[in-house]
Order: sequence, then C-alpha cells, then structure tokens
Amino acid sequence: MNYESIYFIGIGGIGMSNLSRYFLSKRKRVGGYDRTESALTRLLQEEGAFVHYEDDLSFIPAAFFDKEKTLVVYTPAVPASHSELLYFRENGYVVMKRAQLLGEITGTSDAVCVAGTHGKTTVSGMIAHLLRQSQVDCSAFLGGVLKNYNSNLLLSGKSNITVAEADEYDRSFHWLKPWIAVITSADPDHLDIYGTVEAYRESFEKFTSLIRPGGSLIMKKGIPVIPRSGETVKIWTYGETEGDFHAENIRIGNGEIVFDLVTPSDIIRDISPGVPVKINIENGIAAAAAALLCGVTPEEIRGAMHTFQGTARRFDFHIKTGQIVFIDDYAHHPRELSAAIESIRALYPGKKMTAVFQPHLYSRTRDFAADFAESLSLPDEVILLDIYPAREEPIEGVSSRIIFDKIRRAEKTLCTKQELPGLLREKEIEVLVTFGAGDVDRLLPEIEQVLREKYLPENK
Repeated sequence: MNYESIYFIGIGGIGMSNLSRYFLSKRKRVGGYDRTESALTRLLQEEGAFVHYEDDLSFIPAAFFDKEKTLVVYTPAVPASHSELLYFRENGYVVMKRAQLLGEITGTSDAVCVAGTHGKTTVSGMIAHLLRQSQVDCSAFLGGVLKNYNSNLLLSGKSNITVAEADEYDRSFHWLKPWIAVITSADPDHLDIYGTVEAYRESFEKFTSLIRPGGSLIMKKGIPVIPRSGETVKIWTYGETEGDFHAENIRIGNGEIVFDLVTPSDIIRDISPGVPVKINIENGIAAAAAALLCGVTPEEIRGAMHTFQGTARRFDFHIKTGQIVFIDDYAHHPRELSAAIESIRALYPGKKMTAVFQPHLYSRTRDFAADFAESLSLPDEVILLDIYPAREEPIEGVSSRIIFDKIRRAEKTLCTKQELPGLLREKEIEVLVTFGAGDVDRLLPEIEQVLREKYLPENK
C-alpha cells in the first residue's frame, strides 16, 4: 500500500490495534480515535501512534487530512453517525473496513484463518505459537494478546504463512481468502446483525467457499455447517474424542492435563497443554491439526503446546495457590460459559466456584437470557453485574435481571461494578472466575488485591 498515513476510527479495539502495529512496523504515520483510554491505546502511543479520545476533527493532526496519502480504517463497532467517519466518507477519502484491510494484507500470503462463535482467539493463538516455535514460523494478526510474546501481532521475515482470527461479526470474515480455514463452532450469535439462526450459519458456509483451491478446511465434528468449499479443498474434522484428529488416553489431575493426539497418520503421545483447562484439549487438537498441515513436526507440537502460556483474558490465572484461585475469562456466550465452567470444575473438583458475569450487549442478553441462566446455574455461586452496552443503546425491559430471575441457584447476587470489590471482601472464596467481554477486566487489579489481602496477607 502506498499510503503514508493510516487513520483508525476505533484504534483501541483488539483487531484494530494489531493492524495499527503492523503499519507502525512499516514506518507509516499511524493515528486514530477511540472512545476510552486503555492499556492497548497507551501501548500504541508508546510505540509512536497518535491517539485521541474525543469525537472531534479538531484533535486530528493536519497530516491525516491529505486525502491522497491517507487511508481511513474503521471498525463496525463504531456507529455510522460518528462525526469523524462521516467527514472522511463525505469528503472523498478512501475509507475501508478493518476486515477488508486485513483481507488485503493477508491475501498474498498463505493465510490460516480461524473462525467460530467461540474458541477462535485461543486456537489462532495456539496455532501461531506452534508455528513460531517450529522451523516453519509465521506472522499473525490475533484477537487477543499472546502472553508468550506480550503482543497481538507477530511478524516474520522468513515465512509466508499468516495466522488470522476470522471474525463473523458483520460478516467481516468474508473479506478473507484462507489457505487453511478452521471453524471451531457455529452457535448462533450476533442476531442483531444476522436476524435469524439460519442466516448466521449460512455466513459460515459462505466462509468455507472462500478457501482457495488446494487448501484445507478443519471443522469441529458435528457443527451445523455444510461446507461449500471447492473440489480440491481437503476437509478434515476434529473433536475431543472423535474426528480425523482427536484425543485418547486423557489424564486430568494435580492441575495438569495430558493426552495422546490421534491424527490420520500418527499418534502424538503425551501432549500437555501449558494452560491446563479441559476445553484446551479440543482447542489444542484444532491448533495441532492446522500446524501439522503447515509442516510442523510432532516433536515440535509436543514441546510448543506445553510452553503455550495462553492469551490474556482467556483462562487467565491471576492467583493460583492451594488456598485461593482467581481466573479471568472473556466468555460472553452461553456455550462459552458452560464450557469454561465445566473446564474449571474438572480442574478443581470439590472446590466452591464463584462466578462473576458481566453480560455484553442488550440484544445478546435479550436473545439468550434463558441460555445464560442455564449456564450460570452451573457454578456454586453467581454474582451478576449490569449489562455492558458496547455499541448499543438500551432496550426497554432488558437488564441483567432477566437472566438473574431464571438462575437456579440459591446463592446469587445482583450488583454494580463499583460494589463488586467490597462484596467479594465479604464472601468466602475458593475459586473465583470473572467472565465477560466488556470492561470487567478493569476491576481485575482491585479484585486481586482484595483476595491477596484476605487470603494471602504474608505475600502482599
């Protein structure tokens, strides 16, 4: 691309920030707007990007107003009424969706694209780590910060493989051209965009049609997606206990998980995920399948899987002692919640689990209230926060209460974010998990402090 300046509207989003970092690495002028300051925006500023937090054109440096040399990129999470977006559109600038730009950047490489209602961030991060720790290597645009590298962007000077998270929101993944596509799940979501369950699943089928000739599709066995890939595309299935790639001889205990990976041609013995939660058996199988197709050896897979530290906000352990455990997780869909809770149950049988959940979006809460309540009936205790609205305006009659009233647990509490640290100080905690895709993570340092002061005072 010949643009000298790239301006991002919504620069602090996880998918926007990795593109910002990519162009900073190319020594382009990078700037943008975001609604709130965050650790990501501060890091971008430290790396050389200009960032501001007011929807006001007067804050934008003059260099970004040269329309011949500036590309404007936006995320669908930004409303169409945003004044900066309106200005650039109405004045003839080249304006591009984030996903379209990602498609152009990855289009000339061997793209490994991971899609799914849930699991895609962990699986794409695992694939990237397996490739980076092998002779194959890769670049990667990820939907989370990989803890091994403290980054959501990895750049390689020697590999033509690019790993990318394929986001189904607003049909964004239709801009991609995968060499290898992975689909982890297709449980209905984003019905505010798609309208119907059928339209949502059809978008995944469309995604399979974009795989280039001679490529591969790796699908979770049993998901309701009928592939539309071409005749030369090889289709593989995977699952925890069934599929072309699956596990056997699973051993869980003493805070560790070990399994043997059965592939179409081999068995890789004694794989031990570095983040030992049950759902990472299945995530690891999907990642290993993609890595094997890329040329990573079984020995490299075994070694790299054990050193995988995970992605920030995905089974993120903040405290892990015999007395107290504190985990944070991004789960924001009912199926994700159930899988995460069951994984933690398997890891800590007999321990009391307290789950804090911040619902994300009014529309998702309305559409899946009963399913959320079913998932949140699994832990021993539930603390339910107010809805995080993200891009939405309130919907009349929709609040956390419509989930709360359906939860089949005697121990359940409604509270605000501000009340949460004080409430936890009064609770008896053994295993605490915070769930949600909103801003509950901003409370993590304070929650950790509360727990350490109460249960680990000598380690303060």
